[in-house]
Amino acid sequence: MVPRLKIRNAFSNVVFASLVAAVCVSVGFSGSAEIDARKCLVWGPGLSPDAVLPVRYFYIQSVDSQGHNISASPGPDSFRVKVWSLEKEFVRVHVPAPLDRGDGSLLVRYRLYGSSSKGLKIEVLYQDEPVAHSPYTLKGPVYHESCVCPEPDPLVWRSALQCPEDEPQIQQDFLSFPSIDLQRLLQEVPERFSRRGGLLHYSLIHNQLHRRSLGKYTDFKMFSDEMLLSLARKVKLPDVEFYINVGDWPMEDRKAGDEPGPLPIISWCGSTDTRDIILPTYDITHSSLEAMRGVTTDLLSVQGNTGPVWSDKTEKAFFRGRDSREERLRLVTMSKDNPELLDAGITAYFFFSDREKDLGKAPLVGFFDFFKYKYQVNVDGTVAAYRFPYLMLGNSLVFKQDSPYYEHFYTHLKAGVHYIPVKRDLSDLLQKIRWAQKNDTQVEAIAKSGQSLVRDLLQPHRLYCYYYSVLQTYAARQSTRPVVHPDMELVPQPSDPSALCDCQRSPDELKPQQKSEL
Repeated sequence: MVPRLKIRNAFSNVVFASLVAAVCVSVGFSGSAEIDARKCLVWGPGLSPDAVLPVRYFYIQSVDSQGHNISASPGPDSFRVKVWSLEKEFVRVHVPAPLDRGDGSLLVRYRLYGSSSKGLKIEVLYQDEPVAHSPYTLKGPVYHESCVCPEPDPLVWRSALQCPEDEPQIQQDFLSFPSIDLQRLLQEVPERFSRRGGLLHYSLIHNQLHRRSLGKYTDFKMFSDEMLLSLARKVKLPDVEFYINVGDWPMEDRKAGDEPGPLPIISWCGSTDTRDIILPTYDITHSSLEAMRGVTTDLLSVQGNTGPVWSDKTEKAFFRGRDSREERLRLVTMSKDNPELLDAGITAYFFFSDREKDLGKAPLVGFFDFFKYKYQVNVDGTVAAYRFPYLMLGNSLVFKQDSPYYEHFYTHLKAGVHYIPVKRDLSDLLQKIRWAQKNDTQVEAIAKSGQSLVRDLLQPHRLYCYYYSVLQTYAARQSTRPVVHPDMELVPQPSDPSALCDCQRSPDELKPQQKSEL
């Protein structure tokens, strides 16, 4: 989201705002206007030394000489960015070319492969001219992602990341849990849920993570472990004891008024029939941790790979996916009968393998190629389709199936404003595709509105904010003290000698309190 004039005034004492290079009113201007390098806008967490992230990032908004935001692509290789350490010793920094978001803005990413005690220098150039206030100096220390050096004051950390004050989904989730009795959970959770297979019992004490597995199917603990460990490296966490469901389906179906009442199980997906507390999915957290390293499709990379401009996209709806819900099979039948409206195919069969002969198996399509089409169809899998965030970040209109399932950010979205809803049985999908074809200007505006909102909500640093807020809110409701249980194992921080971590916090800040015997 591009800062406006009032935002700069409101944030004048905040880390990011001090690094904003210029301010201009956003107007829908495009065409061949000349970019004025000094009037361009540069902002984002990657310009703050205190915003420690696996991949640091910031944004560039191209601006013309009149101070108008340019809303068309500035063209390939127009902007260049260099990042280097101020150390005498070499510190590797990977800086790929800026991602052109197709609307006059660019997304700059860089990954550190070591810490820099003296800091970083960032140079942003437009055709060899310095952009805005370039070069930028990030005063050290600038810590590597693997550096175990948590900020002792959570308020300082939250300020550095500009975490939102409130998250409506968190507020809603905890309405059912004004008080959390850990002794009750210790007795009831294994009895009720261990046979479900995918449950983990965690204790975070003095920023150290301990875990025991409840059930057979807990391989996805690698995803919850990695995010909790990453968070613990960055900020001092409250002592807290909790249960995470790493399976597909949310677990707690008791209502707030039931006796006995619901238990606070944390899950990656919620539903209207359950009371689970929701975290960002393992998919978007893992892709954010491994961006520019182990994965290619993540919340940042997709923003620079949204296909042709709107007018050049194929004017039909698109779907590819496995057979994890019957409505997906229905899509294929609809596609065969209406190829001028819909291109849908199943790429892998498991749940309905007997239907492969009838429906056929479609070849895999690279995710970025989805955006060659104007419309995307989002249909649930076993639960919410975890592709939805990525579809919303593309430059296509999303038709979203009505669903009882939701992810952590859905409360911010409005049907008809950010996406087009379709009935659970998809009976109105073809009608709405026809409507979209006849109302191109309105449809493009909806697609842009959804894309803009989700760009803001799903910035990777906000995932850290969300995780912290869930743990903080949970800890504040604990009526008994969290402990490390005898059958728990320590989950160690990963060792990365190449990170060159020299934590400059004082020993008193990082020293754990004396552990009480309970």
